Amino acid sequence: MKADDVRVGDVLPERVHRPNEVQLFMYNAAIWNPHRIHYDHPYTTQTEGHPGIVIDGPLQGDFLTQLVLEWMGENGRLTEFHYSNRKASHVGDTLWARASVVQVDASTGDVVLELGIFNDAGEAITPGKAVVTLNR
Repeated sequence: MKADDVRVGDVLPERVHRPNEVQLFMYNAAIWNPHRIHYDHPYTTQTEGHPGIVIDGPLQGDFLTQLVLEWMGENGRLTEFHYSNRKASHVGDTLWARASVVQVDASTGDVVLELGIFNDAGEAITPGKAVVTLNR
């Protein structure tokens, strides 16, 4: 991917995620997160009152990062990245990681991406932004 090939309005290939209990258990073990809402269904529903095991906000951020890194390939550098978890999602939900190009600076190779994790209802539950510098 080179900056000269990118246009405002380009849409990155979306990624579909269906996190399950095993993935959440392993992810939380890897990041040393002991909060039981991410792996203990009885605790999550009976004690915390959630409708199901909660999908981690940081995992959704990782989904967005993966989307951007795969798109830019070896010819780019991720120079800015942020996201905000706005609404919970739960095991059984399908999540879509999506992004589109909102700005291209041909002189620097900087590409601004609008990012989001979308739920089954089409809501952007985790919006974000990334800036990638691509070779020209």
